[in-house]
Amino acid sequence: MNINLKIKNNLKIPIFVVLAIVVLGGVFALGATFGYSKKPEIEKVVSVTNKEPQTPTTADFNSFWKAWNILNQKSIYSKKVSEQDRVWGAISGLASSMGDPYTVFFPPDENKLFNAEIAGSFEGIGAEIAIKDKILTIVAPLKDTPAWKAGLKSGDKILKIDTTSTVDMTTDKALSLLRGPHGTEVDITVLRIGEINTREFKIIRDKIDIPTIDTELRADNIFVIKFYSFSENSASLFRDALQKFINSGSHKLIVDMRGNPGGYLDAAVNIGSWFIDEGKVIVSEDFDGNGKAINYRSHGPKIFNDKLPFVILVDGGSASASEILAGALQEYGIATLVGEKTFGKGSVQELINITDDTSLKVTVAKWLTPNGKSISLQGLTPDVVVPYTQKDADAKIDPQLDKAVEILTAKQ
Repeated sequence: MNINLKIKNNLKIPIFVVLAIVVLGGVFALGATFGYSKKPEIEKVVSVTNKEPQTPTTADFNSFWKAWNILNQKSIYSKKVSEQDRVWGAISGLASSMGDPYTVFFPPDENKLFNAEIAGSFEGIGAEIAIKDKILTIVAPLKDTPAWKAGLKSGDKILKIDTTSTVDMTTDKALSLLRGPHGTEVDITVLRIGEINTREFKIIRDKIDIPTIDTELRADNIFVIKFYSFSENSASLFRDALQKFINSGSHKLIVDMRGNPGGYLDAAVNIGSWFIDEGKVIVSEDFDGNGKAINYRSHGPKIFNDKLPFVILVDGGSASASEILAGALQEYGIATLVGEKTFGKGSVQELINITDDTSLKVTVAKWLTPNGKSISLQGLTPDVVVPYTQKDADAKIDPQLDKAVEILTAKQ
């Protein structure tokens, strides 16, 4: 009996020990869980490099890392999206938080497309697009491209690309959907100004070579320069066109910049310098109070006097560098503007490499005309406003060009 009692007493000791261990383990686990829950979210992220900001900031990044961790733990898509792609998405969101449609992040694929466009050759439909009034809009279809031939027009609002709605879509995302290998088809749904029903366009993509300049000496001895874009070499091509104008013996000039979406600032300054007195401001770069404005002045040589009978044609597809050049020539009284109000893209973007294969296009300033008018806010209003309607297009007449000819014909 004593032996049995001793054995029972010996059996009770391990049970207490086990219970104590369980209790202590639970307390430890609760403490660890509680401690982990109180740990800053950034410390819970162990697989990401360079996760702490290197510059002073008052922003609280705890919410960002909390969202990062929740998506990792709970999203059914977390295994389908690489961590690096999540970083690209976060940067895209950061860029869009500026509320500026021209501040855009280009992840690797979009960056490659953008660089191809800068180089002047890419595959797609051939239309300049932008966000206007928070809606994806055609700035201008480029001449002789699929978009041009299909009948897309400046001001068309793009509502869908294939089956994807463009609501809240960035321009870079839209470009990635519009571009693709030549011979492939893309369906675009647009709403045209003044219409209540949408239009459907089925467009076959092609290789796009950005056009620059055409020239024509009309039978009435008026010389016309059709200027399609401000590319890297457009200043030299425009100079050649002016030489043709001089050699033609004509003394009346029309520069048609309708549908010209702009491009290189230097090209606008160089071209303006052949018409504007040396030293005069062609355009100002305003940093919105963040720095002293930079004035871009005519560097000459001025080769035409101010009495040259000169008309510039503009419309809603004339943007950016087109507005810079047209605005300066209008305000100095050198050229008469005829047509419709311009697009109003008067901001300066700087392209900055983020990594070797990504970049950030950021708005750093706004363009002001020589008189200090913001191109972004107002666009340019022609001296002589002449609408160009669908009825005119169907009838193959051009009332804007006709008005330009009328103005020049009246001048001796």
